[in-house]
Amino acid sequence: MKLSKLSMLALAAVLAGSLAACNAPEAVKAAAPIEPAKPAVDTAKIAAAVKADAAQLVADFNAKDAAKAVLHDEAGYVGMFHGAPNTVGPEADLAMTKMQVSDPNVKLTIADATVDVAASGEMAVYRTTYAYVSTDPKTKKPTTENGNWLLGYKAQADGSWKLAWGVVSDTGPVAPPAAPATTKPK
Repeated sequence: MKLSKLSMLALAAVLAGSLAACNAPEAVKAAAPIEPAKPAVDTAKIAAAVKADAAQLVADFNAKDAAKAVLHDEAGYVGMFHGAPNTVGPEADLAMTKMQVSDPNVKLTIADATVDVAASGEMAVYRTTYAYVSTDPKTKKPTTENGNWLLGYKAQADGSWKLAWGVVSDTGPVAPPAAPATTKPK
């Protein structure tokens, strides 16, 4: 197959353009803008921020400051407490918290906290055990409930972390320590 001079010039122009595109700056090559790489998520920093927020939440609760305790909630917060209907939204959580902190014996302690952070850095799950001291309505004496507390945190637009949900699950009374084994003399 013979090519005319005009066809050869056209083919040469196409090849030259293709080669020039290979050597063109990256910005010229891109047909669509390339998204900049997202910075790596610092999960340790997020975990520390979530632990600090949970500690402040407990401090606010133990100070019997219901309004401050509820400031840790985001607008769509849902609280799930054993034996009770879900608490939906900060207003409902405020009403529940006011009732709880009105108890003169109320005190919350936590232990063994861990935080799992999503690889995206958008959510974190806080897990801990708790001891909740309150007044027994029947005996009017302090009683302690032990259990597990699970909190779901979401990153906010301002970089803070807020509670999206919380689950409180009691584990029942603490079993007394086992009696030491006795041996009979032979």
